[in-house]
Parts: sequence; C-alpha cells; structure tokens
Amino acid sequence: MGEVAQILLVIMFRLRLMLVTALLLTIGQPWPAYPGVVKAEDHSSFWIWGGVRPQPVLARAENLYILQGQVVEVRKRNQSKVMVIPQGMPVAKVKRGRTWLVYRATTLRWTPEIMQTLLSRLQHWQLSGNDVAGLQIDFDARTKHLREYADFLRQVRAALPANFQLGITGLLDWTSNGDAEAIDQLKEIVDEIIIQTYQGKQTIANYNSYLPALARLTIPFKIGLIQNGEWQAPTNLVSSPWFRGYVIFLQNKKNA
Repeated sequence: MGEVAQILLVIMFRLRLMLVTALLLTIGQPWPAYPGVVKAEDHSSFWIWGGVRPQPVLARAENLYILQGQVVEVRKRNQSKVMVIPQGMPVAKVKRGRTWLVYRATTLRWTPEIMQTLLSRLQHWQLSGNDVAGLQIDFDARTKHLREYADFLRQVRAALPANFQLGITGLLDWTSNGDAEAIDQLKEIVDEIIIQTYQGKQTIANYNSYLPALARLTIPFKIGLIQNGEWQAPTNLVSSPWFRGYVIFLQNKKNA
C-alpha cells in the first residue's frame, strides 16, 4: 500500500472514531427542549374572565380566580370619581375549587366605599357556600413604582378581614428590573403573586429571557399562562421553595 493510501486510511479511521465518540456522548442525554403548547387539561387552577364559556377542565379545578369587576376612575369635566364596574359571573355556588375574587384595577385611588363594596362581595360568595380564599388585585404596576404599590397594598391588607387572603398579579419585568427592597416588602403584605407570562391573549414573545430572575423571589408565587399559549419551564423552577404551580387563563376557542 502506498504512502498516500495509508494517510487516507488514517484520516478515515479518525473521522469514524470522532463520529462514534460523538454518538456515545449523546446517548442518555435529553433531546433539546422546545416550547410546548399550554394545555388546560394538564392543570387545576384557572382564571375565569368575563365572556369565557365553561370548559370541561373546570370539573377538576382546585383553585378558581373569578373576575368580579373593575375599579376605575371616571372623569367628568373637572371632577373625578372612583367606582366599581361589575363584570364577570354572578354569585353562584361553584361545584368545586377554592375561590378567589378578582378585581381588575386601573387606579389605586380607592376610597373606603370601594373596599366596602369588595368586602361585601367576598362575604356574599362565602355565604353562598363557597370556600373563598380571598381577594386578588389585577393591576399592572410599573416596575419603577413598586414602592408606591406596596404602600397601597398595605392599606388594602389592613382593611381586609384576617380570614381572607390577599393576592396580586405581577409583571415579568418585576423580578428582572424591580427594586429588590420593594419586592421584599410585598412578602410582608400579600399571600401570593401570580407572574403573568402573557399579554392580551398571546404569550409574551421573549418571556423566557425573564425567567432566570424568578430565583430572586422569596414570596409564594405562581406562574400565569394563557391557554394554548407557549411555555417552556426553566430547569430551576420546580426547585424553588416559593413556587406554587400554575394558573391558566382560559379563553374561548377561535371558532366558537
């Protein structure tokens, strides 16, 4: 065999060795994880918003977050008034699941009358035979205003009877760019935060870039997902002692 042929054989042998080595290294290794579609059937906690039709998954519900209205500030000429606009389903005896009453807020200028309206609603649901966990406030507090939001929530907590919990929704940006001290204040006030990974009816495009910062949270938190949206959990999420699972925002089928 000539010298050139021997060199070619050596090269071919080394190439085969490299391929075999690469194959052996991949054995037992997981395939790359791709984002999955959020299926409500895989979960047991749900938001029920206004206009959303009942779904079979509610038969397995453990926690229900039910919209009851909006707290808004109405301006007329030189005057303004903060009021509650009722929304969502009426008071009813739910078949199963612990119930949170949700109020969407666009203002934090709440009056004692506003709080009394919300308290009356909580008690009404309770007297109807429901296991009412408490009140959830859905307010998109800007990250730079978390201290002011904490002050507001402290007042709500003081007005809320001890048998009702206080929960809030939170933005993904809070954990990445929020004031750490302000976030720490929240754990002394609220019982849980649900971090929303969607906006409108779509998953936030770059949601996964915010997820590593969830490790900063030292307060019970859940992750809010949109039904049929996208989700790929970070590997360290389930190891967090503060993680309490997922809440799915139900939505109607597009052809319904």
